[in-house]
Amino acid sequence: MSGDIAQADEVTKPAAPANRSFGRAFSGYERMVAWRYLRARRKEAFISVIAGFSFVGIMLGVATLIIVMAVMNGFRAELIDRILGVNGHMIVQSIDQPLNDYDELAVKLAGVEGVRAAVPLVDGQTLASGYRGVGTGALVRGIRADDLPKLGGVSNNILSGDLIGFAAGDGVAVGSRLAANLGLAVGDSVQLISPEGDVTPLGVTPRIKSYPVSAIFEIGMSEYDASMIFMPLSEAQLYFNSDGIAQSIELFVDDPDDVDALRPLIEEAVGRQIFISDWRQQNRTFFSALEVERNVMFMILTLIVLVAALNIISGLIMLVKDKGRDIAILRTMGATSGSILRIFFMTGAAIGVTGTIAGVALGVVVCLNIESIRQFFSWLSGTTLFNPELYFLSQLPADMDPGETLTVILMAIGLSFLATLFPAWRASRLDPVEALRYE
Repeated sequence: MSGDIAQADEVTKPAAPANRSFGRAFSGYERMVAWRYLRARRKEAFISVIAGFSFVGIMLGVATLIIVMAVMNGFRAELIDRILGVNGHMIVQSIDQPLNDYDELAVKLAGVEGVRAAVPLVDGQTLASGYRGVGTGALVRGIRADDLPKLGGVSNNILSGDLIGFAAGDGVAVGSRLAANLGLAVGDSVQLISPEGDVTPLGVTPRIKSYPVSAIFEIGMSEYDASMIFMPLSEAQLYFNSDGIAQSIELFVDDPDDVDALRPLIEEAVGRQIFISDWRQQNRTFFSALEVERNVMFMILTLIVLVAALNIISGLIMLVKDKGRDIAILRTMGATSGSILRIFFMTGAAIGVTGTIAGVALGVVVCLNIESIRQFFSWLSGTTLFNPELYFLSQLPADMDPGETLTVILMAIGLSFLATLFPAWRASRLDPVEALRYE
């Protein structure tokens, strides 16, 4: 009897480590079997091809989402930077009387906490022409010589010339595209024609006057570079029949997103009826369209990742059918249904995780070199990709947001995990008796 017991102990002792291994979640043998199922063999070449397509699909989907979101973020940030580099964050206009005391009001407004600068302006539409007789519409903005350096978008981007002539009151600053269209260079004269000219017995005659070009600037936003001319304020007041009057006072604040909190302070500083508008109201339609486009693009491009996740489902279902005999043998050796589920879950999840990691790496590399890539494809195709005349900016921007990138990663991995659950559950429910019936 004692010999039988000893013999039984010898038989059962080797099985104990195996049972512990089978019962451990994500144990070494589970990872080994999952890895073997991922490797391509001649008999399972078709399944491996599907897994490869799933990997590539997730990689491209994640990379595309990251790149598109980064470009749209960069596009919005660059537009805001350029728009607010020329235009004020808040615009103050008088209601009850003309702004003939703009100098005093500018001093008061500049003293409000949070206001960086207060700039009186006179502006108007004109027809500008160069020495070749070519004419085009232009927006002339009259600004004080001391205030022009406060517009960083202009003063920090002078391509040729300087602001000395502007400060002397006998020169204008012209946008680079406008100068190119009119064939102007520093030292040439630009002729301005305004329909609101002198009043004569025969009616109103257009006002025509020439000004020397003292500087050419490039903001980087084609709409401004092709239409804006800056003129000394005193000269603009004479030209537009606004002697001693400013049309508005533009305020540049420390935090453009905090303009609502400054409204009561500005109204109190002025002490009379005024109308205040801010940069969000001036460009509401434009930025709303950008936000809608950004959200729609995110939803559409998410479908790429979803299709790749569906490929994981089809590949795993075929793998489960092909490995039915192997699953039955593992079950007879002591593997639990949970162990089988984890094996196939790791097989599908590995495709999703590695595809996501590769997609993030590809997206980061492209975002860091987006302008060089654009220039290469422009050279390769012989066409201008991302035409500045259509897209406002002269360079293709990309600004990766860590929160958005993390959202894309979690979304891709989450879809991949969900895609593996059903095939893995099917594998765990496989009956070993039925699988080995005809073997």
